[in-house]
Amino acid sequence: MAKAKIRKKTSNSDRGKRNVKIEIIGIIIISIGLLSLISMYSKSTGFFGAAIRKTLITLFGLGSYFFPIIIVLIGLLFILNKKAYFKRFLTVIISYISLLTIIDINFLTFVDGLSFLDRVKLSIDASDSAILSGKLATGGGVIGSSLSYVFLSLFGSIGSYIVIVTIIIISFLVFANISILKLAKVTIGKILITSKQKSDRVKESTRIENKEKETVDHLKYADNITIDNLVVKSEEAVNTTSSSDNDSKIRVLDYTKNNTDSKLLIEKKEDSLIDKEEQSIEISNTSEEVNYDNYQIPSIELLKDIKTNNKGTEKKEVLLNANKLIDTLSNFGIEAKVLQVSIGPSITRYEIQPAPGVKVSRIVSLTNDIALSLASSDIRMEAPIPGKSAIGIEVPNKHKAGVSLKEILQSKEYNNVDTLIPMALGKDIAGKPIVANIGKMPHLLIAGATGSGKSVCINTLIASILFKAKPDEVKLLLIDPKVVELSIYNGIPHLLIPVVTDPKKAAFSLNWAVQEMTKRYNLFAKNNVRDLESYNNKAINNSEMEKLPQLVIIIDELADLMMVSASEVEDYICRLAQMARAAGIHLIVATQRPSVDIITGTIKANIPSRISFAVSSQADSRTILDMGGAEKLLGKGDMLFYPVGESKPVRIQGAYISEEEINELVEYLKSQYSPNYEEKIVGEINNNFKVATDESDKLLPEAIEIVVDEGQASISLLQRRLKIGYARAARIIDEMEIRGVVGGYEGSKPRKVLVTKEELEMD
Repeated sequence: MAKAKIRKKTSNSDRGKRNVKIEIIGIIIISIGLLSLISMYSKSTGFFGAAIRKTLITLFGLGSYFFPIIIVLIGLLFILNKKAYFKRFLTVIISYISLLTIIDINFLTFVDGLSFLDRVKLSIDASDSAILSGKLATGGGVIGSSLSYVFLSLFGSIGSYIVIVTIIIISFLVFANISILKLAKVTIGKILITSKQKSDRVKESTRIENKEKETVDHLKYADNITIDNLVVKSEEAVNTTSSSDNDSKIRVLDYTKNNTDSKLLIEKKEDSLIDKEEQSIEISNTSEEVNYDNYQIPSIELLKDIKTNNKGTEKKEVLLNANKLIDTLSNFGIEAKVLQVSIGPSITRYEIQPAPGVKVSRIVSLTNDIALSLASSDIRMEAPIPGKSAIGIEVPNKHKAGVSLKEILQSKEYNNVDTLIPMALGKDIAGKPIVANIGKMPHLLIAGATGSGKSVCINTLIASILFKAKPDEVKLLLIDPKVVELSIYNGIPHLLIPVVTDPKKAAFSLNWAVQEMTKRYNLFAKNNVRDLESYNNKAINNSEMEKLPQLVIIIDELADLMMVSASEVEDYICRLAQMARAAGIHLIVATQRPSVDIITGTIKANIPSRISFAVSSQADSRTILDMGGAEKLLGKGDMLFYPVGESKPVRIQGAYISEEEINELVEYLKSQYSPNYEEKIVGEINNNFKVATDESDKLLPEAIEIVVDEGQASISLLQRRLKIGYARAARIIDEMEIRGVVGGYEGSKPRKVLVTKEELEMD
């Protein structure tokens, strides 16, 4: 092992030396390029500069003024040391030489019948006269005249232009890596869209005010009805008629399309929101603490819009599928009719009303037959839809539309939410933005298989808070045993302590949270208040009381913590979940292993709100949601949100935030304030960890060897082999659990050994 490591280090050092040599070459080339550039426009570079100027003008003629830039770019390519860049840069050089050829053909187009030497001589004479007179060079230099002679001899004047322009176009396409057809489609599409928008604005200018009133009335009404009723007919759905009687009775609602009126309304609303934000910032600066007086909430412009697919789901296709549904059900002797079709971002829901006397279970049992008739990979049924006498059949869209976090943060739901800890989830089937209040959950369990969108959901949750709250209003405690998921947030002012990546320290972090909860309850009792909100309201008028921030604890992978110290982690999570809400402490627990040994019964009982992404089996879905359905999700942000108090989960297409957007947000926060970590908390966690690992029994090394050799661990095993009492053997087992040698207590079963012989020998 040691030899292998030495070889690896040697190879890395050799590679490092080669990189340094290449960078030195790049710097030298850049300096030559800069010297050449100055020499072309100034005579202050001495004899060497004059020689460079003469050489470049002689070789490249008019193109000599641009050649130093190419030299600088070559130097930069050496420093970057990317082969792909060199290949692309060859196309730039080919285009440059082609332009020199065209320049020279134009320069000597009035002279016919010149030989190769005569053409070169004329080019040199023109260059010399330009150098002596100090005027702008003409022609393409020796290189341009040589190539122009070859092209004129082979293709003539017009043919040379055609061939050279073709070479330049091909070089551009290779460099930009684009297709002419796609470029033409995009250009024509933009022209058509622009012209259509202009004509629509002219036609609808008299109706904008009426539309605005209708939209406001609809939004007011939407607060008092169910999610599925949040419906506005698109013009296409209203005006389009069908020859079929069934088609005319089906209501098709496409929530993926935006008309011009809605865009104008959004622009107006955004302007008013910006004004309100500016006013609120000016007012709040007078009342905030000194530390964060100048803190500015991040602008939503840090986020980007997702380029949506304009193909969408056509109404003809939807109506065809609706008729297929009716035919399939009638083939099995079931009479039903399609009441409404809702086209969402990733799925389309067909609302079917069975005839009187038809059992719902008969339709549900035909899931596979309906999927076959619609040629769909899988479908999900919601029977019945809450608040409706209909069955929902959810079919995946062929062309999915993404949902950006920026779109949700700009929505009315997010801007009007009355909390500092909102969670922008995404859009439901009806296209309505879904924003949850973490304070009312009050704790959340997130589960889903790898690649289903769980990590993106956690990032959108954190971003939703960062776009709403100041560092003294909300603090974050991030626990990331996987190391790479949440470490990006290190250094933001909202962090209570640095991101905890050691699973052993995570248990002590949760222990601190329990102690903090107890301290807050003691404070509440002394001041005769019931919760954090009442305490902070009282602290505004009392200078002796300090306002307390809300605390959100996010655990990215529960399974890693349960493997190290299952009993302690479970106890701390349950205690926090039972009592922490009034103290302003909220838990977000995520795992990609939704098994009963990770999400135990006590954890489920104390965390009422759940989010499930796509899972592999119905058993996993039942573990998370206490019902099936999550196994039929599509992945990539498709989720079932089951908040406390709801009878059934809501299907949502999750909002997306890219890693680039997270980096920009984090850098913006870091640029305002440096992190103000609680050193007492960090010291307390480290001290507890040190005490737990340092005060070891003398027989611990021998006990570890015995356990690893046997492949299992138990108190009775250590009693027999080490000839010690029960109490001492139990302490040694507990110590091995803290060190991560053995797993947690599993009843009558022996504990699992988490360390191999090879790892033990390396240590």
